[in-house]
Amino acid sequence: MNFLAHIYLSGNDDDIKIGNFLGDFVKGRLTKLTNAQYAKGVINGMSLHREIDFFTDTHPIVKKSIDRLQPKYHKISGIVVDMFYDHILAKNFNQYSSITLEKYAQNFYHLLELRKNEIPEPMESMVKSMKTRNWLLSYETYEGIEWALKGLAKRLSFESGIEYAIEELRQDYCLYEAEFNVFFPELTTHCISHMVKLKYS
Repeated sequence: MNFLAHIYLSGNDDDIKIGNFLGDFVKGRLTKLTNAQYAKGVINGMSLHREIDFFTDTHPIVKKSIDRLQPKYHKISGIVVDMFYDHILAKNFNQYSSITLEKYAQNFYHLLELRKNEIPEPMESMVKSMKTRNWLLSYETYEGIEWALKGLAKRLSFESGIEYAIEELRQDYCLYEAEFNVFFPELTTHCISHMVKLKYS
């Protein structure tokens, strides 16, 4: 899953949200992190991030989405699916939240500003771009996802063609949406269960 899904699946706990957001940028064993580096809740958020990735990467429904893209995008098909799923979540956000996506995004950007001292330096330019270009809201549109895919293409060290993947989303939107609609509630339930375990661990 991509940024919007990771943040949403963190629930209402700000520490969990921050940790989940930092998840891709903190490597190694979480057990080696200390409370001096991050609060326990933030570390739990990093754990949730990894659990989301594992559950997603091993789920048979997600595999169906990935397999559809495999002939064209090979090993990065999963990245494309992550973006497609964030688009579907953004487009239907009112089904999952009592507040609008625009308000939800602004609340998260405000949280990032309040917790900016916890953001690793390599992430600072990305966070600035996220807020300036309103990434989370932009995922709602084809144009926003296309811009994000073009950004990913520039960061890859090889020619991927990922910048054109929006055409696959347009072509098979109903299939991706149907798969997301089955998968995402299962992922949500799994995350709630994982967070309960973390609370009492």
